[in-house]
Amino acid sequence: MTEHNHTLATTEERLAALLENISAYIEQYHGGSVQLVALEGDVLKVHLGGACEGCALTQTTLQGWIAGTVRQFFPEIHDIQAV
Repeated sequence: MTEHNHTLATTEERLAALLENISAYIEQYHGGSVQLVALEGDVLKVHLGGACEGCALTQTTLQGWIAGTVRQFFPEIHDIQAV
């Protein structure tokens, strides 16, 4: 019997991958971007760039689109902050 080594991605790696997908959408349709800055316990810190910088709808994007999507996959994340 052959043993298979499976490397499980860390929560931070899985969050980074999800944020890359969200960022691709934001870049394509809105000209903005989102990047993982840090995961500190149940707090996710992100950087919003591109067209998101200085946009009046940044908080809507953060709390609606980004936080809503992240919480679907990571319910243990209780706070998402733009830094």
